[in-house]
Amino acid sequence: MGLHRHALRTTAVGAVSAALITGGTLGLTPTAQAATGGVRFVDITGDGGTVLKGNVVTPADSDGTRTYPLIVLPTSWGLPQVEYLAQAQKLADSGYVVVGYNVRGFWQSGGEIEVAGPPDVADTSKVIDWALANTPADARRIGVAGVSYGAGISLLAAEHDKRIKAVAALSGWADLIDSIYSGRTEHTQATALLGGVGALTGRPSAELRQTLEGFFSSDLSKEQEMIAWGRRRSPETYVDQLDKNGPAVFMANAWGDTIFPPNQYARFYEELTGPKRLEFRPGDHATAELAGLFGVPNDVWKDTGRWFDHYLRGEDNGIDREQPVQLKSRSADGYEGYPDWKSVGATTRKIALAGTTTIHTNIDSGADGGIIFLSSVLDQLARVPPMAAIPLLPRRWAAVWQSERYASAQQVRGTARLHTTLTPTKESGTLVAYLYDVGPLGLGKLVSNAPYTFHGQTPGKPFGVDLDLYSTAYDVPAGHRLALVVDTVDPLYIEHNPSGAQLTFSSPANDPSYVSIPLREQ
Repeated sequence: MGLHRHALRTTAVGAVSAALITGGTLGLTPTAQAATGGVRFVDITGDGGTVLKGNVVTPADSDGTRTYPLIVLPTSWGLPQVEYLAQAQKLADSGYVVVGYNVRGFWQSGGEIEVAGPPDVADTSKVIDWALANTPADARRIGVAGVSYGAGISLLAAEHDKRIKAVAALSGWADLIDSIYSGRTEHTQATALLGGVGALTGRPSAELRQTLEGFFSSDLSKEQEMIAWGRRRSPETYVDQLDKNGPAVFMANAWGDTIFPPNQYARFYEELTGPKRLEFRPGDHATAELAGLFGVPNDVWKDTGRWFDHYLRGEDNGIDREQPVQLKSRSADGYEGYPDWKSVGATTRKIALAGTTTIHTNIDSGADGGIIFLSSVLDQLARVPPMAAIPLLPRRWAAVWQSERYASAQQVRGTARLHTTLTPTKESGTLVAYLYDVGPLGLGKLVSNAPYTFHGQTPGKPFGVDLDLYSTAYDVPAGHRLALVVDTVDPLYIEHNPSGAQLTFSSPANDPSYVSIPLREQ
């Protein structure tokens, strides 16, 4: 079995490497190819003596008489060290020394997968040490950047290494637990994908295997241990140290990221006190920046380059004078600028969730968050989100509330919030809330969703539920309604509803239930 997996890994690395190298080469113009300083593949000694496989790209005019800003690129989860080659060449052509490296535990690098644990953070500092000793890198101008896993490691490294002056964290996480266990609910598809890719392309540590086993078995006795494991790997845990170090932080993510949802990124952004920029676009995990890995012009990588040009090379390109929060709606072209995240949903409108509604559990009503990657990519490319026929949803298994028809377009921006009173018949349970844009014929297009799980409640006793749905930017056309749908089963999540359980939603006079919709100021 081990030999078979090694063979698969070897074959896969060849295929992925060829694709990335070919894509990167094709993406460069003849002039750019002629100007590149070439790629050198190296071994770098990481933390504890672990060998990391890396590559170095230097400017074409490097002759040993001058130094250049340094950019370090840790790879994404499961991708080989050539992942950033196209972008590394472009950065080198712009005057940077670029060192990309395969994070420990994956492909040919040594060690085991630590999931951005202390060894991974220390590795980034070791790569910086190596670059300063073996390349014409300037110790005063150091940046780190990465996609997904590389983004999280980059933020953690900047919190622990004050030499880092600029960061670009693309499709990353700030709170690992809030990403894969939001609403106290296991995000099944996302975590299974990460676990499967890790097993195929790397060597999971015993700690990772144990954590995943507890996660998928929903072992509540291991819950606090899992949360502590995630907190140690979350940049939000060390945000005070990042603010103290003061690097310029650029963050970008997609509205439909099914691995690292946008809420936790926006919350982390608001805690930063130094130079910062936040961008959200349509898409799923890493799809917004994917084309750039093949050398194709790309807004995310363009702004990454501008960020480094200003904060590492001192270029007056105006990025520091632009509105620091830049959003692209899922249903409109162009970007919108805001001074901060709080200004995104400047006003709110509540939809009352009146009456008392009881639903039965364990049956999928037909309202779903979609399929990981596929659904959000369709939304990104064709503006076709997951859909449901709202009038046909079976009320036995789905609770439905709708707004009035809107006379004008409603620009939903930010985080919708559900507040309700729930009375369960069992001590544990799961619900999933969905916000739909409902057209005249009753067809609903998914605007947002989020899961919520409870344990240890007293059957028959009501309690309050407050749930933030995933942040988004979506334009509801005039003549449409918004609908809130709640059911208990979604393939994206593990549900905890005992057989025969029922959930009753009510709206007490002294504590009315509602969903608060954030709207852009008109």
